[in-house]
Formats: sequence, C-alpha cells, structure tokens
Amino acid sequence: MSSRRFNIKTANNNQIIFDVDDNSIAIPLFGERDKNIKYIEKSLNLKINARGNILFIEGEEAKRAKLILSSLIEIIREKKIIDNDEVENAIRLSTVDIKKIRSVVIETSKKKISARSIGQANYIEALKKNIMTFGVGPAGTGKTYLAVADAVANMNKGIVEKIILSRPAVEAGEQLGFLPGDLKDKIDPYLRPLYDALEDCMYKDKIAKLMEREKIEIAPLAFMRGRTLSNSYIILDEAQNTTPMQMKMFLTRLGKDSKMVITGDLTQIDLPNKGSSGLYEALEVTSSIKQISQIHFESKDVVRHPLVNMIVENYRKKNIFSDQE
Repeated sequence: MSSRRFNIKTANNNQIIFDVDDNSIAIPLFGERDKNIKYIEKSLNLKINARGNILFIEGEEAKRAKLILSSLIEIIREKKIIDNDEVENAIRLSTVDIKKIRSVVIETSKKKISARSIGQANYIEALKKNIMTFGVGPAGTGKTYLAVADAVANMNKGIVEKIILSRPAVEAGEQLGFLPGDLKDKIDPYLRPLYDALEDCMYKDKIAKLMEREKIEIAPLAFMRGRTLSNSYIILDEAQNTTPMQMKMFLTRLGKDSKMVITGDLTQIDLPNKGSSGLYEALEVTSSIKQISQIHFESKDVVRHPLVNMIVENYRKKNIFSDQE
C-alpha cells in the first residue's frame, strides 16, 4: 500500500496538518474515542484537534508527532491494529532512527519480533553474530524474551538441535527442599518466566512435543554440572544470582556448534554477599574475548509501562543499589 493514503502539510515548524484519507487506517490510528491521539497529545504536550480524518497538530513537538503517526501507520498496514504498547513504543522511538531499529527482527514460527529500542537492536544483532552474548540491565528490557525468541528462530532454521533454558533456583545454593511437591513442582515457579517467553514464540502443542523428545529442556542451574552441551542454544537467566564457581561451571558447558546467552540484572542480586555474584567476574573475564559480546541495557530500553522507565531511572539517580552496579 502506498503512502498516498495520508497527506501531511506543514504550516510552520510548530503546526502540521495530518490528513488520513483511508478509514481502514484512520480508525485504528485514532483509537476508540481518539484515545491514541489524546495519549500522543498529552505525552508530547501538544494540541491536536481532529476534524474527521484530519489532524491539526500544534506545539514544539509537532514534527515528532508526525513521525510517531507515520510509524503507527506502518504498523497498521502490517498488522491492521495497534495496541497501547505500540503507541508508547512509537513515542519512545520517535527521537531515534525508527526504521533502522524496526529493521532488526527475529522471526519465530508464531510471530515476527522487532526491536523496540536501540539497546534491543544492538542485542539482537549481537545474538545473531556471536557464539556467546551477555545481556545485562534492568527488568523490562527484553533480555530473556529476545534470547528465547532467538533460540526458537535458530531451532526453526536447523542451526541448533536443542534449546536449554536455565536459572539458579531460589538462590545461588538452590535450596529447594522446603518447598512442597516433587522436584518439578519445586522448580517450576522459578522457571515460569522462561516458559512464558517460550510460549509467546512457539505454539504450546509443539513445545510439548519438543519437550517429550528432550529437544527443549528447562532446568535449574545445578542440572548443568558435568555436561557438555553441543548443537544447543543455551540460556542462563537471572545470572546475577550465581556464585563465581557456578558461573565458571556454566560457561564451560559450551560444546561444539552451540550458542550461549547469559542474562542478568546487577541491581537484583539475592546472594548473601552481593559482591560475590558470578556475573561480575564473568563480565570481566570475557570482556576481551572475540565472539563474546556484552550488551548493557539502560532504563531507556525498558519496554514495559512508561512508569517502569521512570521508576528504574529514579532508582539510578538516587544511587539506590549503587553498590551493586
């Protein structure tokens, strides 16, 4: 579909007339009761008046609003609809090269996943290029989700034969005995985020079949000891809660034709001695090794509710947990 479906006229730098002459685009773009337009208006401190399918935009951020609306139209052309997250993301990306970021994608059997921040774009490119990648930063930046998505994409392409997802359960010592139930009941709550990410990228019936064939394995870190993992895509989540010994054990499991991703948040260490995290040491030890990449996410890369970005940034400004950063 060509761009003739909407027209933009610029009265001056702070006034723009944005005409969407296709109802199939205008309806989802504006949202129910113009909620998307009102959200953009409030977020950018603009004045936006809608007359039919024509938007009259006034304010210092008028040009930025134009970029946001154009970006949302591209999404509507592809998906036919947009949700609140996509509107928020378009606003967040409007100060950077949106096309460059959106061109960085992971294709799974269930969906195509585009980068939603500069940090995510760099991370996806690192996942594709390197044998080992560290993704470090605050919650909500997509570290684990994108790693799982890339693992699924690699399996679908036949690059790896197996996906292995792991976390240190409860704490670095993995003391699970006090929890009720059998071993699966004990560890499942701590591995749930990995299940959730997997189910978002692959259909449940296929996941079940691959688990039965042991092509997908989800296990606590302790189960990695003594193994050599070949032809596999291996992900260690919550790596900040490993001891240096556990981390060394995990990193040395890497076998032939395998890829490994380690994710963690150094502000969320649950170890008794917060300075003893294996993630600290691993980042230092691997910093100069080729084919190992380290991506450090920032609060601006958080892709959850906008309030989460503000919370993370305010913690950083007040130097709370600064001893862990």
